[in-house]
Amino acid sequence: MNELFASLPWYDLTEIRSSTDALWSRLAHSLRKRGLRHVPAALNREIPHEAQWRSGQLLFSQSCGYDVLVRANQLRILATPVYTPTPCLGGNYSSMIVVRADSRFECLEDLRGSTCVINTPTSHSGMNVLRALFAPMSRNGRFFESVWRTGSHEASLMMIARGWADVAAIDCITYALLQRHRPRALRGIRVLCCSSRFPAPPYVVGSQISEGDVHQIREALAETLAAPDMRGVKDALLIKEVVDLPLRSYQSIADLERRTLESEYSEVGFSTYYLPKRQYSNSA
Repeated sequence: MNELFASLPWYDLTEIRSSTDALWSRLAHSLRKRGLRHVPAALNREIPHEAQWRSGQLLFSQSCGYDVLVRANQLRILATPVYTPTPCLGGNYSSMIVVRADSRFECLEDLRGSTCVINTPTSHSGMNVLRALFAPMSRNGRFFESVWRTGSHEASLMMIARGWADVAAIDCITYALLQRHRPRALRGIRVLCCSSRFPAPPYVVGSQISEGDVHQIREALAETLAAPDMRGVKDALLIKEVVDLPLRSYQSIADLERRTLESEYSEVGFSTYYLPKRQYSNSA
């Protein structure tokens, strides 16, 4: 049998990596006690998570809600973490629409003709939410002067802080982690408004995992997070607990996209341009 993978690529800041590893170490131990075989000792950070998902050897990971919809043949929802930042509620989260602190923008309409940046074209928090907010205000399919892809939320923040872009949508959990560990990344940034809440990025397993093993992994995860000595780890990761949200709960993400595409607004998303990396090479 090929080696199974485990990864936790979402919110894997260097500053909390030891806590992320501690979560997996405890979970892996619990899985082995339950009789699961081929449980990896460590998280895989070398192979891109998209490649792990396609490999047919994924044991455990976390993905964007967008991904579980478009990769239904590769990923299966295990559970959804409940995060502690204020914009989160239950198993839901939202995006912070951010601008430069000294900008003139006071409402979304003020951003007409400005420069927008998104992290990736398959990000719900950084693209799908933002696109839906501006679609109703578009004219002939356009609202912004230009739209660029940066590759990460932190790169988008840097672009705005330096005056190279005007607006972005930032995952509220990423925002809270940066606020705690990298406040300089938010220097010169102002939150204009928050999006509606949607189901948070779920923990997932590969579609090849058996029903019985899915049940064991789900129970082991809940048990791990409930352990009293994991409180410090959960605080570091901004996690309270996990809840069971079925796939249909994530349909709200697809519905948001569908309504936007029906409006024929397309300048945000796959039609946007990659920003040359040399322009923000110092960004995570």
